[in-house]
Amino acid sequence: MCLAVPGRVLAVTEVDGVPTAEVDFGGVRKSVCLQYVPDAAVGEYVVVHVGFAIQRLDEQSAQRTLAEFERMGYLEEEFGAR
Repeated sequence: MCLAVPGRVLAVTEVDGVPTAEVDFGGVRKSVCLQYVPDAAVGEYVVVHVGFAIQRLDEQSAQRTLAEFERMGYLEEEFGAR
């Protein structure tokens, strides 16, 4: 299953002219394309699907979603053992 997972933006940069971020998904860090939300800032939460941030999300909703995904085992399924 491929989920859209919330994550917290840790750093923002540009790679070959494309806005990119390092995003933390409850302990797993991945590089994410910010093309669809180029003004996302460090500290904000974004919803990521197949490597692309597709929208912003408030922290409370992001934490609740991550906790539920963890409880159901989706984070391990999506990211592997952490």
